[in-house]
Amino acid sequence: MSNPVLVEVTRGPRVESLHRGAIAVVDAAGAALLAHGDVERPVFPRSAVKVFQGLPLVESGAADAYGFGEKELSLATASHSGEPEHVRLAGDILARAGLDEGRLECGCHWPSNFDVARAMVQRGEEPGQLHNNCSGKHSGFLCTAVHLGEDPTGYVGKDHPVQRRARAAMEDLTGATLGEDVRGTDGCSIPNYAAPLAGFALGFAKLAGGTGVSAERATAGRRLMQAAMAEPWYMSGTGRACVALMQAAPGRVYVKTGAEGVFCGGVPELGLGFALKIDDGAGRASEVAAAATLAFIFAKADPQLAEAYSALAHKTLRNWNKIEVGTIRAKIA
Repeated sequence: MSNPVLVEVTRGPRVESLHRGAIAVVDAAGAALLAHGDVERPVFPRSAVKVFQGLPLVESGAADAYGFGEKELSLATASHSGEPEHVRLAGDILARAGLDEGRLECGCHWPSNFDVARAMVQRGEEPGQLHNNCSGKHSGFLCTAVHLGEDPTGYVGKDHPVQRRARAAMEDLTGATLGEDVRGTDGCSIPNYAAPLAGFALGFAKLAGGTGVSAERATAGRRLMQAAMAEPWYMSGTGRACVALMQAAPGRVYVKTGAEGVFCGGVPELGLGFALKIDDGAGRASEVAAAATLAFIFAKADPQLAEAYSALAHKTLRNWNKIEVGTIRAKIA
């Protein structure tokens, strides 16, 4: 099955590039409100499901034991930009469990925020593991292990209790069996499991609506999503799409990007979840497709908000002289 074109990129009066993909919007019972493309094809969700992976941090009691508030929980589900406050807070999360950066196993990379990375170069600094966009999530993993009395060494391994809990949460939410045949390794070295796109949408619908899961899981999911909605900068960063999409409807919409053109989210007031994947992995396409998906979701419930999301689904392209040269626009009915 060939997926439909979800996003067009124009130059002047002509379409220059096309991005194909699939989108699923479902309720907690799995009923589809929108199914564009092959939504049953397994895809790797990458970082778009960090809220799933963060559930044990709350369910285990670790978040309360270490006094985590909304900023800490938002960072624990983040793909942050490596800005100074992201780095500081990730280090503080570790310190509350008596740990330091040396216990992280996510690896190092430069901050994705260009200005921050440039300033570091000018100061002669090198990035550490706290700069890794996943350092908040990994700090949460480590805190959970320490709180439960587990040896945190090797926590990124597929058989470590930390990763077994994350996999079990994902199976519960998606309804998929996640075995070796669908296991890959993510950029931050933890296991990443492929499942049908519709399954990830279902998982977010369950957490958004608080149904189809245990009361404990519903409470934990709600807490994590509310933290991210209250403090979107901590789970993203300056100028990022996740921030813009959540700030367009404060406290009403949860979204999370993932590498290779994945975007997922939930709308608590409607009990809906969505997941999308751009076939060629383009982030520029997944961002406008996510905005268009939210416009679709709110079309009847809140037409004014739907218009705001429609505007975010249409980006102007400018060249180095700031001259308008084209657009990136979603093609979702």
